[in-house]
Amino acid sequence: MSFFAADIRPILRHFLAERRRALLLGAMLSAATVTAGIALLGLSGWFITATSLAGLSAAAAMTFDVFAPAAGIRLLAIVRTAARYGERLATHDATLGVIAALRERLFRGFAEPRAARALLHRPARLLFRLTADIDALDSLYLRILVPAAVAIGAALAASVLLGLMHPLFGLCFGLFLAGAGLGLPLIAGRAARRHAGRRAHGIEALRSRTIDLIAGQTDLLMAGRLEAQRGAIAAADSYAVRADDRLNRIETGLTFSFGIVSTLLLTGSLLAVAALAETKTITAPVAALGLLVAFTAVEPFAALRRGALELGRTMLAAKRIAPRLAVADVTEPLATPLPGYAFSLAGVAAFHENSAVPVLQGIDLVLKQGDRLAVIGGSGAGKSSLLALLSHELPARTGYVAAMTATLLTQRTELFEDSLRGNLVLANPDATEADLREALAAAGLLADVEAMPRGLDTPLGEGGLGLSGGQSRRLALARLFLRDTPLWLLDEPTEGLDGATARDVLFRLSTMARGRSLVIATHIRREAAIADRIAIIEGGRISEVSCRGEAAFERALGRLRPD
Repeated sequence: MSFFAADIRPILRHFLAERRRALLLGAMLSAATVTAGIALLGLSGWFITATSLAGLSAAAAMTFDVFAPAAGIRLLAIVRTAARYGERLATHDATLGVIAALRERLFRGFAEPRAARALLHRPARLLFRLTADIDALDSLYLRILVPAAVAIGAALAASVLLGLMHPLFGLCFGLFLAGAGLGLPLIAGRAARRHAGRRAHGIEALRSRTIDLIAGQTDLLMAGRLEAQRGAIAAADSYAVRADDRLNRIETGLTFSFGIVSTLLLTGSLLAVAALAETKTITAPVAALGLLVAFTAVEPFAALRRGALELGRTMLAAKRIAPRLAVADVTEPLATPLPGYAFSLAGVAAFHENSAVPVLQGIDLVLKQGDRLAVIGGSGAGKSSLLALLSHELPARTGYVAAMTATLLTQRTELFEDSLRGNLVLANPDATEADLREALAAAGLLADVEAMPRGLDTPLGEGGLGLSGGQSRRLALARLFLRDTPLWLLDEPTEGLDGATARDVLFRLSTMARGRSLVIATHIRREAAIADRIAIIEGGRISEVSCRGEAAFERALGRLRPD
């Protein structure tokens, strides 16, 4: 129960914060629907029985009032129909609104720098959280909370009504209905939780492995791993199927158990009202009313059957999503460096998430405004981590960090399935047509874009499909030019480009960077050659810093890969 409360509390807070009134209205309409249904069937049974008995004698038939009960039946039928229609509208509209807001909030959370870097390695997880896990949470309100509240209300109403016939009858009926009606779904939900979790994990693995097969089929074929990947997909599918089978068995058992409980309750109620009628405690019409009330009071508990099976899936989704909805620590902006400096680092140590080994330690480094710094070192030395620190994507555990607002150009060219214009305005939504064309011209891509039939509105495929490698990198460069920040952080900006394209990109980059500060993480000589200073990083520590014109600077350039 503590596990349930801890994981579900942030979800419930979000639900109530988004659509409190609509959710309460939906619950009230659902209760009104069930209450009207119980009253309708009970009054109908009483009316039919009373009418038949009144017809046995002329005197009773003349005095029997058929209009008031008939009007009550019509009124209850109208209330039940209107309440059911309103309940469907209110509950589903509220749930869909809450789910949409939850999906947006979760997406914004995953778009934060630290979360984005972590999810970069497992994009299928983000897809699953935004789709299957969010969809699972609609069961929390529609199939668990509202049906449970309505079922308890129906049991109380029926218990009170039957208690007016005989207190012991109402008490025993209410206790047995509430105990069995809530106990069976809880037992089934507990039994189904593990299998629902397995089914969710199986489907997530199935999706992830299928995406890997489609996206990497060429690499898998070259490595001779295509059949192995297909086998992994089949294994994930079998795992999910076995979990589905177990859930179906639990559902069958729960349905059978509800049938037994319903039979016992109706049998007991029939015997009870018959005994009360025989002793003249109640009349025959009241006995019919009591029996039909007992019959309809069982129905709301049957609606919990679906919710019991969904409980495990819902709890797993809540466990995964709740941490993203908890109140997070406010990320403080980086301190502003002293006038004339682009950044200042003193005694900085930083760690990647869930790592006990520092990726940066003892970093002491400053850069004057307008200077250009190349950071060199072997793979894993900490070059990219230093850029992440300066761009505020990697927090410092200890030390002092002050830096100007920065823009980071990563090694990978991140382009989306959108138009050229759409990919550009990500950097500056307020950019005009002239701004976009100017940035493209500065990146050397304007002529290529103008040659395309649809120009800036040319659609790109996934990952920028439709552009060459050089064109993709130039588009990323144009996006950088649209960001008016005083500090640019470049992570191997010409990696993978041919020599001529790389030199042209560097020339344009150097031209546009005038007046700005540059930090370039590189292992290529041509990229480091445009810098004023070179810092060597080894094992997460700065081992040497040299300036242009010094022998150490030339030695550092000599360590790098030729153009």
